[in-house]
This record gives sequence, C-alpha cells and structure tokens, in this order.
Amino acid sequence: LLLRQLFTKSPNPTGKTFPTYDPRTGDVIAHVAEGDAEDINRAVSAARKAFDEGPWPKMTAYERSRVLFRFADLIDQHTEELATLETWDNGKPYEQAAKIELPMISRLIRYYAGWADKIHGLTVPADSSHLVQTIHEPIGVAGQIIPWNFPLLMFAWKVGPALACGNTVVIKTAEQTPLSALYAAKLLHEAGLPPGVLNVVSGFGPTAGAALATHMQVDKLAFTGSTETGKIVLELAAKSNLKPVTLELGGKSPFIVCKDADVDKTVELAHFALFFNQGQCCCAGSRTYVHESVYDEFLEKAKARALKRSVGDPFVAGIEQGPQIDSEQFEKIMRYIRSGVESGATLETGGERIGDKGFYIQPTVFSNVKEDMLIAKDEIFGPVQSILKFKDINEVIRRANTTSYGLAAGVFTQDIDTANTLTRALKVGTVWINCYDVFDAAIPFGGYKMSGQGREKGIHCLSNYLQVKAVVTPLKDPAWI
Repeated sequence: LLLRQLFTKSPNPTGKTFPTYDPRTGDVIAHVAEGDAEDINRAVSAARKAFDEGPWPKMTAYERSRVLFRFADLIDQHTEELATLETWDNGKPYEQAAKIELPMISRLIRYYAGWADKIHGLTVPADSSHLVQTIHEPIGVAGQIIPWNFPLLMFAWKVGPALACGNTVVIKTAEQTPLSALYAAKLLHEAGLPPGVLNVVSGFGPTAGAALATHMQVDKLAFTGSTETGKIVLELAAKSNLKPVTLELGGKSPFIVCKDADVDKTVELAHFALFFNQGQCCCAGSRTYVHESVYDEFLEKAKARALKRSVGDPFVAGIEQGPQIDSEQFEKIMRYIRSGVESGATLETGGERIGDKGFYIQPTVFSNVKEDMLIAKDEIFGPVQSILKFKDINEVIRRANTTSYGLAAGVFTQDIDTANTLTRALKVGTVWINCYDVFDAAIPFGGYKMSGQGREKGIHCLSNYLQVKAVVTPLKDPAWI
C-alpha cells in the first residue's frame, strides 16, 4: 500500500528506474524513477517559476508557518508509515526511527515554522542623514543533496529552514534510500504547500547530483555526505554560478574518558556514541581515548557491552542494531576490520559477518589502537570501536586534534577545570560534556576543518537561506539622526 501511494504517478518521462534494496535481505523493495540531468532541469524550472511567480515567497510569513505546522502534525499522524519506510529502506531499528527520529523531525519542523514570522532586519544608525534598513530576503531556489544514513532527519534539516525563509527547493535523495522523502513530500503538499515549491528527484550523484550542483538557476546548495564528495560538490558549485554552499561532512570524533570519569556510565555512552545507527553516523565517537589509569577496566566493560548488543531484524522489538546499508558499505567496513588486525591492533570481540543473508556485522571492539592505523584515521562508518590509551590532558588534546576532521567530541570528567580546558582546546563544532549525541532543533550542528562549512539547525541555519539587503534613503531635515 505504501509503495502504491508513492508510485501512482511517475515523474520521470524517460521511464528509467533503479532498484532500492532491503538491507535485511538484499532483495529489491521497489524500482524508483531514476532522475538525471533532464529531470533536474525540469525540477529547477518548476522551482524557479514557483519562486519568481508563485505564491510561496509572496505569502505572509504567518501563512507559511501554518503550512509547516500542518506538516508537522501530519508527520505525527503518519509516524508508523514513515518509520516503516525508513527501516525497510535503511535497515535502522524501527523503534529508533519511530520513537527517536520521527519526534525529532516533527519538532524541528515546528521549530522552523515558529521562526518563519520572526525573521526581520534592523534599522541601522548611519553617520549621515540617511535612513538605513536591512532586509532579509529568501535566497531563491535551494538545491539540497541528502545522505542515506538519516534520510528523513536530513530531509527535515534541509527543507524546514529553506521553506520557513520563503525559498523553493529541489532536493536529491540518496540512491540507497529514496522512499521516505517521497512520502514526506506527499504529506507536505497535503499540508498546503503550493505546486513547484518542493521538488524531489531520486537519482545518482554523478548524474542528478552533479546536475544540481552545476545548475545556473540554483541560487544556493546544501550538501550532507562524505568529505570526498563534498569537495566535488563545492568545486562544481564554484565553477557554475558561484552559488553559496553549506557542507555537513565526515568526522572522526574523539570520545575522551578522563581518569575521574564514571567508568560504567562512560562505557555505556561510548557504546552508544559509536554503535548508534549501526555506526553509520557522521559524529560517531569513533576514537575512544581512555586514561591509562582506567583503561583496563574500561576495555573489559566495553567488550562485555559489545557482546551483549542485540543484532538482528530491525523490525523486531528490542533489537539495537540492524544491517549496514548495502553490500558496498558492508565490504568497506570488513576491509577496515581486516586492516585493524593486520596493523597490530588487538581484536577484542566481533569482526565477523552475522548470517549469510543481509548486511549484518558483529559489534567489533579493537584495543591497542595507534594513531597511524587506518581504523584510527579514517571514517569507517560502521560498528567498529577503536580504544586508545592516553596519559595526560595535553597529550590527548594534541592527539585528538591531529586529524583533518573536526565535527564533534565527547568529554567525560567530574572536574570543571578539565572540562573547560578540553572544551576550548578541541577544534570541533560540538562538544558534549558527560553526554553524547544530544540533539535539539535549536542546537547548531556542523564542523571545523574538513568536516564542513556552515551550520545546520538552530538560528544559525536561517542565514544559509537568506540574502541581506541594505536599503539607504536620504532624510530631509530630520528631527534626529
């Protein structure tokens, strides 16, 4: 029934399709219309017309907010369908999708619905007899490219602020997970979004993604994905019409356990920080630094926790870990596990495939990991925990910052001075102190260095989708300046 609702009309005139797979089995779920450069042209033309001639940018901000509030209500009403599609297409546990991610999504949409009528400029005092105002205007047609690890959440992170600011959107979904965004777009139109304002294209990066990045009628581009692809997207955008680009990219985030940390608590949080979403999380705490005084205790408990982790069909209640997204990602993770063993790290547990169907991997823990090993340097994007030992704060600061990434970090200590020192020394966009993966619609998210440019969520994200215009008018015989 869900698939019939999604595919009653094909938006693809060529008839080309591609399969989307169930990672539990490797079987085909459905064949989805394959968008290419021509489909991107059609989508951008629709978005351009909707922005230049349509009602959306001309609506009052309050009217736009009402559409977004209705959309959030519809998300809550259709949680079961959306979570089912997300689990079916992505492999994440259904309970995670339904109980954690969907409430976050509707909350974020309401957050930006609330912002829609609160975007305003300033009256600026000038040194001469002029009235100076700043006006915040929508930037125009926003091109957006989202990843496969959190398809619906990234859809909301991108579409919510863009629409609240009065823009129109062309969004390209990941080829691995095209289904849930199509259903969400259907709900948005049911909420009253005018035609042409939101255009969803399913397709591949080298064709549809590249066409969107290079399109001369796209005014802004937002991308979430790997650092390698982010570089390509940035180059394509610069070579086209110099459209501004925001990038939310990869990470190799340090999880720092100090000597005074609560070991039992940090073991559980470190496990969550790494293994959440099958390890397919850009801000995963994938370098676990543990002070030498508690290293042995932490390691034994981390190993025991990994052995207890429940892996299986993500639709079954109580399952913590489902399959990896596809065969390509599965093989990549297995190569990194073999690399860890070959480079001299100690494989404490895991490291093998589970079953012979689907893309399941045992929760894996390595000890005696060194900075020059690939498992300590590269973003594995899988259920592989690397545990490293350190002696003092200055050492761990240096080692934690010796990476091209700078997305997030976790700091675990009972000492406020230690926490403050680490917070300011770590070159990352988010520092969690005695917690991890705490997300909120109002908390900005993004990275330093090669983890990206700009911020998602919060008030900071609005500037991604707005132009600032200065308006200067002479004042004749003003009573005051």
